[in-house]
Amino acid sequence: MSTFFSRLKSLALVLGLSAGVAAAGALGAAAQEFKQIELTDPMVKSFISAQKDFAPLASKLVEGGESPDAALTKDLEDIAKKHGFGSFAEFEDVGANITLILDGLDRSSGEFTDPIEKMKKELEDIKADESIPAEDKKLAVDDLTQEIAASQPLKFKGNIDVVKKHIAEIEALIPEEAGESGPEEGEPPAP
Repeated sequence: MSTFFSRLKSLALVLGLSAGVAAAGALGAAAQEFKQIELTDPMVKSFISAQKDFAPLASKLVEGGESPDAALTKDLEDIAKKHGFGSFAEFEDVGANITLILDGLDRSSGEFTDPIEKMKKELEDIKADESIPAEDKKLAVDDLTQEIAASQPLKFKGNIDVVKKHIAEIEALIPEEAGESGPEEGEPPAP
């Protein structure tokens, strides 16, 4: 069963963020550490352009977990600074804020729904789903209720427009199975 934070984690990993940021949403307490920032066009452009340099390190990031070794940490910092970020942590903040917008953005309509509202809708759907065994439903409801309580609404509404402006370039970074786009060229649509 997918929830906001598992989707956030998935998208964050796809975008080449560290396991530390990806894990930031995995637990309610860690969600409070999520730093919402006001995105600018230059930040998003730098984030996008940095991906080619971060891509070769993605598997090392996942293997390193929350404690990458000193050499990898230096490489991450150097790449972030090369692309105009003060630190890799600043790069991660930009990526996490982009991911937050992506999670609430309906790609077909362009409409944004605050992730908290999406989680509340998901909670209602879970409660109404009679096919979920009672024990599983209770666990899912409890987990989602905790996530909702630990979450903050989107602070910078202008981030929606900034991300929308660069959506094509951002989506090009996301492997097909992680995005909401159609099938690859020459591939039949999913049933």
